[in-house]
Amino acid sequence: MIPAIEIRDLYKKYQASDAYSINGLNLTIAQQEIFGILGPNGAGKTTLISILCHLIHPSSGSFTILGETYKNNRFAIKKRMGVVPQDIALYPTLTARENLQYFGSMYGLKGKKLTHKITEGLSLLGLSKFSDKKINTFSGGMKRRVNLIAGTLHQPDILFLDEPTVGVDVQSKNAIIDFLRKLNQEKTTLVYTSHHLIEAQDFCTQIAIMDQGKVYAQGSPQELINQVPGAKNLEDVFIALTGKELRDAI
Repeated sequence: MIPAIEIRDLYKKYQASDAYSINGLNLTIAQQEIFGILGPNGAGKTTLISILCHLIHPSSGSFTILGETYKNNRFAIKKRMGVVPQDIALYPTLTARENLQYFGSMYGLKGKKLTHKITEGLSLLGLSKFSDKKINTFSGGMKRRVNLIAGTLHQPDILFLDEPTVGVDVQSKNAIIDFLRKLNQEKTTLVYTSHHLIEAQDFCTQIAIMDQGKVYAQGSPQELINQVPGAKNLEDVFIALTGKELRDAI
């Protein structure tokens, strides 16, 4: 089976920066994994996801998505991927259903198929009775659940998730994780970034820990824990690899 994502010698340097945000990165992600990309602030996680989603261009290096490159198959690749950004990407004065109808139509869905996918997503994430309420009346957890449905209506082969549970209550977090596990069981590859290390330890099948634009370690959560003497959990591994230094930036 071809990899979901294969990255070779990838570099990215922003024009105003003296350092590389992505610095010779190599990474292979197998299909149907729940793959966590973890790292401190400024490690290069968001830059990497932005490159893979074709939002920005690398300075050099190459990568494939499901064996294809954007150069040859840009529109075909984009149809096979979904993106759920950390920032809520919904229209606040539209209802949940209206938002989902709009985003579904962007993926080419229409008619009974779109109606079914919207109804199913709202039901699975406990939002059916709020489907005709405006987004600006929703709590943060409710908005994040609608945001998730919007990125998955077209049943993508690969789904990129940037902090999908940030700032939500425990019940919303559990609903989101259950929904994502169901997607993965239906053969969607999940590529996930988070600062919630215990959540990542329980959720991910494979993890890459990044810092300074490079991958420092990769493996299953238990493999990574076993590699660091005295480590009891993924947080211990993370600190051992990336250090205790604060990563504040403005």
